Amino acid sequence: MIKYPSTNKITSEAETSSLASEFISSCKKGDRIVLNGDLGAGKTFFIKAALSSIGITNVNSPSFAIVNEYYNTFHICHFDFYRLKNSAELFDIGWQDYVNDDDSLIFIEWGNRLPSVLPVERIEISIKILNGTEREFRFEKFT
Repeated sequence: MIKYPSTNKITSEAETSSLASEFISSCKKGDRIVLNGDLGAGKTFFIKAALSSIGITNVNSPSFAIVNEYYNTFHICHFDFYRLKNSAELFDIGWQDYVNDDDSLIFIEWGNRLPSVLPVERIEISIKILNGTEREFRFEKFT
C-alpha cells in the first residue's frame, strides 16, 4: 500500500514494475497522477508498468500526440506535457473535458512544465535518478 507522503528507493526495473503495480491497485476513477523527473528518469516506464499490470499492454509515450487514451474497466488518459509551449495547446484539445471527467484515471508526464493547469486534487510522483537503474520515487497527495 502506497502511503502519502512517502519515498521509495528502487534498484531495478523489476522493482519499479512492482511499485507501479502496487500503486495502480490503489488508484480509483477520478484520480489525477502527475509524474515529474528528468529525461530518462522512468516516468513512461512507470506508467507502462502500471497499465500492463491491469492488462493494458499497448502503452506508448504521447510526446507528439499530447494524449493517448486506453480503456479497461474504465477510461485512462495518458498526457505528456514535454513538448507543449503553453497551456493553450492543452485547451485546444479539450483539456477541461478530460480533467473534469470523474470516470477517468489521468496520468500526466512533465506536469511541472505547466503547473497552472494541474488539478488541485492530485497525486504527484517525483522520480529522481540515483545511479544506473536506481531511482527514488516520492509520492505526495494534494487536496
